[in-house]
Amino acid sequence: MKNKVFRIIVGSFILTSLLLAIYVHQNWLWFTAFIGVNLIQSGITKWCLLETILTKLGLKD
Repeated sequence: MKNKVFRIIVGSFILTSLLLAIYVHQNWLWFTAFIGVNLIQSGITKWCLLETILTKLGLKD
């Protein structure tokens, strides 16, 4: 369940930042880049802040 929620949140962040970049200002693409860097970091270190937060909120695997 946690993986499903994680992917929905991350996908929503990416799509939202792209829409903001198109309709508000291009600097919102930095948020998209930040998400990508965090995904790479979590893949290397096996630690992700969002997963920690979701676990503390009571979501299980």
